[in-house]
Amino acid sequence: MANLNVAVIGSPGYSRELGKKGTESDVTIYNMKKGEDTLTIMEPSRYPEKLAPLSYSAFFADYTILAVEKIDASFGESLLMLDAVGSDRGAVILRNYITEEQIERYIKETKLSDYEIIEDDVIQLREKLWKMIPEKPQEETSHGTVIVDHYFKVKGIGTVALGVVESGTIKKHDNLKAHPGEATAQIRSIQKHDTDFNTATIHDRVGLALKNIETEEMTKGVVLTNDPTIQTTKEIKGTIQLNKFWLNPLKEGMPTHIGHWMQFNAARITKLENETEATITLDKPITYRSGNKAAVTYLDGGNLRVIGTIKLN
Repeated sequence: MANLNVAVIGSPGYSRELGKKGTESDVTIYNMKKGEDTLTIMEPSRYPEKLAPLSYSAFFADYTILAVEKIDASFGESLLMLDAVGSDRGAVILRNYITEEQIERYIKETKLSDYEIIEDDVIQLREKLWKMIPEKPQEETSHGTVIVDHYFKVKGIGTVALGVVESGTIKKHDNLKAHPGEATAQIRSIQKHDTDFNTATIHDRVGLALKNIETEEMTKGVVLTNDPTIQTTKEIKGTIQLNKFWLNPLKEGMPTHIGHWMQFNAARITKLENETEATITLDKPITYRSGNKAAVTYLDGGNLRVIGTIKLN
């Protein structure tokens, strides 16, 4: 069984034509299965009211569909978020008679310039996505990392976490640390699209029944891992790479939110040098792999809430 994780952004409810609705919160998950292969689709259902769901969806995707219904602030902000997370695999669907020429000037010099322009045809899109299912890794690895997007308690089972294997391999009975924090959970069982498995590998959408951890010890975006290279910090130092549309100067004391994986943590610029060399202090720790990029956002930015990116070292 192989899985492709897809984000559909720009047209709320578009994914209803692609898959079966599953878990719903500030993001909505849709699922499809064909033979042994599966598609998992995430829509930012509370966007543009909230910026966090857009960040979650952008980081979630192996492949992104940007449906352009009109050229407005939400379109621009979606484009900047996708560019910030380095989303270079995807397609643009033009709706409501919008032309390629109309959006070309916005997407050039961004990661979205590599996106295909495709027809607004759900049947053709579904077939295209099936053909993009990645081949499964040939070898299992000794470490694995799962990014959790939902969790809850099930009577008679205990804590259940839903998420995606970000890297490596996880196995039944593995002990995984829940970052951030000190709790360690043991995998009681692994399901992929309601079927039991003993292992899961990169890209897989999983449901994990967990031992030795209560839901009170979990948070949205918790990272379950036995990979020693995964890190956690409350302070980020580096250069903020501003997007080309951000014109306001950064200031010490400026409140921000840092988006990475399924985390969207409140923070503040506590030190600033040379306009963009910043120290950012977070209200709660963020979990990451060294070298990854995080999105830097400013929720009071009106129509432009995406500032840019910062490298996590």
